[in-house]
Amino acid sequence: MEALADLNERLASIDAAEDARHIHGRPTSIGFDFEQERPLLAPLPADEYDTGIDLLPLVHRNGRVTVRQGYYSVPAKFIGMKVRVKLRANEVWVYDGRQVVARHPRLTRRYTYHDILDHYLEILLVKPGAFAGAAALAQARAEGGFTKTHEAFWAAAKKKCGDKEGTRMLIEVLLLHRQLPASAVIAGMATVLKIGSISTDMVAIEARKAIENSDLEDAGPTIAHVAFAPGDEDDDTAIEEDHGGAGAKVISLRTRRLPPDPRTALPDMSKYDRLLTPVTDTVNERKGTSA
Repeated sequence: MEALADLNERLASIDAAEDARHIHGRPTSIGFDFEQERPLLAPLPADEYDTGIDLLPLVHRNGRVTVRQGYYSVPAKFIGMKVRVKLRANEVWVYDGRQVVARHPRLTRRYTYHDILDHYLEILLVKPGAFAGAAALAQARAEGGFTKTHEAFWAAAKKKCGDKEGTRMLIEVLLLHRQLPASAVIAGMATVLKIGSISTDMVAIEARKAIENSDLEDAGPTIAHVAFAPGDEDDDTAIEEDHGGAGAKVISLRTRRLPPDPRTALPDMSKYDRLLTPVTDTVNERKGTSA
């Protein structure tokens, strides 16, 4: 960054010297002449000029594309497919149609790579044993995306459910980053660690609470204890106790996950009640009438 700043300062000094320069035979400087012509220039086009280069590399089995002897990760679902890559001066953009699915800083050294942990989560969810040694995890730690809160939640999840299931629980939490802001997910993990109830569903609930109470940054967690209903630890129902004295209230995690029912009212089933009438009674009535 310092070298780039020095380069910009040098270019600015060269521009200033060029504005003061006089062309042979002209009484005015280049800068003065340009200011006279500026009002006559046409406006700049509304669309930005694209200075990038379009490429169509193949996504390798390791989930990376090769661009100018550098390796960049893409979402795992594109493995074996060709994707459109925009090679820019400082960035590399990967497209699926018109949608950008990956953005990387451009690598300056040959045969180096840049991975994004989110691109491999579907694979690691199936093979959680490979998560700890993943190169994408090491890079996420180095860049600060995998925080100490993630580390603490991972350790607590492994302590509760074992290494395999605990790692899978962490990956499910990492998938929440696709739907919720990172700060909210981290706040949800911190609250869950504080109350001692390690659950992916509880992280999602607390993350949404953090979004709703984002204007109350200095306020602490609103719940004192969260536990599964006694005798039914596998049920998707949690009991939330409030400090305010209003008593405990039940939160259905399944209800939180499902979208609202779009139907305004249940269909009328009265015309089907005739099918419930026993057939024998109807036949006996007809026989009595005929007699």
